[in-house]
Amino acid sequence: MIKLIVGLGNPGRQYEKTRHNAGFLFLDRLASESGCDWVGESRFDGLMAEVNVAGGRVMLLKPGTFMNRSGLAVGKVARYYKLAAEEILVVHDELDFDVGVVKLKKDGGHAGHNGLRDIIAHLGAKEFYRLRIGIGRPPAGKVVADFVLSSPSKVEWDLMLSAFELAEGYVAQMVTGDTSVAMNKLNSAK
Repeated sequence: MIKLIVGLGNPGRQYEKTRHNAGFLFLDRLASESGCDWVGESRFDGLMAEVNVAGGRVMLLKPGTFMNRSGLAVGKVARYYKLAAEEILVVHDELDFDVGVVKLKKDGGHAGHNGLRDIIAHLGAKEFYRLRIGIGRPPAGKVVADFVLSSPSKVEWDLMLSAFELAEGYVAQMVTGDTSVAMNKLNSAK
């Protein structure tokens, strides 16, 4: 069962609607549709909210430590609530998927994603779930950091919103532990 959903991104207005903030944007959508508010939690270095999913309480976390230090906040919450890595779902942008593709997986390395790298380091484990939102690769010659920190086009934004909507439809299965259903459906979606 998932007890904590973490959205990865960077705090600050200049990053709000950038590709790298796909995780924050997804969690904002979940919180908004659940009618809950974000609360600053200085002891956890982030913003937290609680939503009810499938009759249970699930915590949401947006680390306030910037992407490369996301593990600091995740580690603090995991230790405080005594969460196992398997009880955590991390939502993040994925360069290796076309814009709007969404996939769910458990375990694995960081694949060069600095937010995931830091979470693995702070948890001392990599067995958490990952909801990967495709943002595509930058055009030839464009620096990856500049690409992920820029805003998607209108067409790309619409594709990302469609991915959020698709993934949101399987949050209940992810949370209740029926991840194989969610994985099969999301990973085979076109």
